[in-house]
Amino acid sequence: MPATAAASAREILVRLHDVMAARTPAQSKLNQVVGIIGEATDSEVCSIYLLREGVLELFATRGLAQEAVHVTKLALGEGLVGTIAERGEVLNLDEAASHPDFAYKPETGEERFHSFAGVPIIRRERVVGVLAVQHVEQRRYADIEIEALQTVAMVLSELIANAGLIDVAGGGRDRVQSTAAVNLPGQKLVDGMASGAAVFHQPRIVVEHTVAEDTDAERHRVYAAFDKMREQIDRIAREAEFGVGGEHLEVIQTYKMFAYDEGWARRINEAIDSGLTAEAAIERVQQRTRQRMRQIDDPLLADRMHDLEDLSNRLLRIVSGQVGTAAQLGLRQDTILIARNLGPAELLEYDRRRLKGVILEEGSLTAHVTIVARAMGVPVLGRVRDVRRTIAEGDMLLLDVTGGTVFVRPSAAMEEAFDAQLQLRQKRKAAFAALRDLPPETKDGHRVTLMVNAGLRDDVAALDLTGADGIGLFRTEFQFLVSATLPQRERQQRLYREVLEAAGERPVVFRTVDIGGDKALPYLTVEAEGEENPAMGWRALRLALERSGLMKAQARALLEAGAGRTLNVMFPMVSEAWEFDEAKALFEAQRDWLVQRGKRLPNEVRYGAMLEVPALAEQLDLLLPAIDFLSIGTNDLTQFLFAADRANPKLAERYDWLSSSILRFLRRVVDPSRAAGVPVAVCGEMGGRPLEAMALIGIGIDRLSITPAAVGPVKAMIRSLDRAALTAFMADLLSKPPRDMRGALTAWAEAQGVDLA
Repeated sequence: MPATAAASAREILVRLHDVMAARTPAQSKLNQVVGIIGEATDSEVCSIYLLREGVLELFATRGLAQEAVHVTKLALGEGLVGTIAERGEVLNLDEAASHPDFAYKPETGEERFHSFAGVPIIRRERVVGVLAVQHVEQRRYADIEIEALQTVAMVLSELIANAGLIDVAGGGRDRVQSTAAVNLPGQKLVDGMASGAAVFHQPRIVVEHTVAEDTDAERHRVYAAFDKMREQIDRIAREAEFGVGGEHLEVIQTYKMFAYDEGWARRINEAIDSGLTAEAAIERVQQRTRQRMRQIDDPLLADRMHDLEDLSNRLLRIVSGQVGTAAQLGLRQDTILIARNLGPAELLEYDRRRLKGVILEEGSLTAHVTIVARAMGVPVLGRVRDVRRTIAEGDMLLLDVTGGTVFVRPSAAMEEAFDAQLQLRQKRKAAFAALRDLPPETKDGHRVTLMVNAGLRDDVAALDLTGADGIGLFRTEFQFLVSATLPQRERQQRLYREVLEAAGERPVVFRTVDIGGDKALPYLTVEAEGEENPAMGWRALRLALERSGLMKAQARALLEAGAGRTLNVMFPMVSEAWEFDEAKALFEAQRDWLVQRGKRLPNEVRYGAMLEVPALAEQLDLLLPAIDFLSIGTNDLTQFLFAADRANPKLAERYDWLSSSILRFLRRVVDPSRAAGVPVAVCGEMGGRPLEAMALIGIGIDRLSITPAAVGPVKAMIRSLDRAALTAFMADLLSKPPRDMRGALTAWAEAQGVDLA
């Protein structure tokens, strides 16, 4: 591409505009297009492949053999062009033949060309073709050249659609016509059950005109749309009502920061400068965002990109005049809302009297919309595939997030079963609520400490609702993860103080910040970026000891927030005893610093460690004399013990928490800890399941920190249990463990009348 590449996209679009306006056949237009692009980019080859009947067909070329047009065909995933179409991603190669997906097509005569760059042609979020250029010389294409090709590809999608060349037979139908009942699985994001009519969040906006007639006019349209969008966001932020303060309010503030981000506005203006209309410029930047999302392995960073996608949709609706969403039109009946993804502001626009649940095609546990939905008490099921192909507007839906599924167009029998399950759930909840003020004590008089895990201010309310003994794990990193900038010490201190005050006399164990690795922060860069195994990487205490300024600020915030109380501090992912010693020394140094300045401090500071790394079990003789308590994080510990990624669905069910390997390992930790007088707790999902909790009690663990929803079922189990009989049974079981530990424990519980419901 020539040195004036910055202006090349605009020059191409101006020439393409004349071609698109001409009354000539589509094939003639495409032939002219490849000539224009090839000439403007100084490419020996420019080719357009279109998806027809599920196959990529060479439709036009400059530089390849003309006999190959309409003859050369590639399946999705075949060759470089097929790979681009399948993945929806760019390829930029200085030597095409060296790529593992390269497929040589002799009829094209392309053997003398070395460099290759290809971009997907996208229409309605679906790849409909590929635009590719090639050179004889070996070279990688500059970013600005790729950007120009992507902009041109966007305009090509309009030409192709207007010419009737979009392939609707090759997988492009929006939905399967069906009236049959079906159930779709998904990921549990916000627990609950609900029923209602399917309502899609927004109609799909299709950009019909991509080439601008007057760039100044388009820029003014975007400025006006930005002003209107920011007014809407400010209004939503002012009117958001949750009853009590919470971390979700910080989410809204973070969302506002995205809305006012000048970098985003600048990128849209640059797209307009290249010759695009306001709508096309917004969609062009949105396409870049989606491509980045596909490349981001870290779900937390991907969630931040979802917020920007949400704002892009809002801006596109405003500038196009298609402002109607289901929220603006109003909900007329009990509704289950359906969307690919939602931003927090968009969720807040809905009438909460009618909004009963949400289904997302994407979504995650750490997404901003999940945080807000939890505060609103709206159940959310995420990662539900084929939603638009399976569900029609107005379909009856039964949403069972607890079971991880949604029933579409249910039969009468399915509705009856759902209602029965809902009533049973309500009865069980009522029964668990009746246990709130009763102690978690076994039939033979052994008291188990039941605490809850938390990460938000509002989570503290679960103490009163469940009758839990305290908070055994407060994840302090959540404040960092939902913030667009590093939370200042004063803001951290305010959160910790509010949590302690809400807990009253009940203990709260604060885990110091566990970030890094798979919990990367956009405002905190670390040298370990791109590591292959982030869960086992530069994270948690490892990162905090290196970034001592981060930990010092948190230490001061915790110490000042705990003034006049007992402060419990726990360090995550301790691998060796010296790491705990160093972290404690850092806290103590900050304590001395505050004393010198006359600050009021906690009456007592108790220090604990999380045992998640198996290596720490080999240093218990060094660790136990130094700590006040020990917590076992079973989630990470399990994957480290089995070398099994807990996020891998193929491995999720293979390695059972009730494996004799895990139970024996835990017993090797419990026995010396008890002898040293150090209390041991289990934090994690394992302790929140009645059968697993029973096994833990059987090996000597009498402190559990679990989700609030698990307190009732686990307490019911404890109160139906004879601990002495269980302890004897577990000793025999682990001395000669059966292959099916779960089956053996279940059979024993049933024989003993233990409540595992």
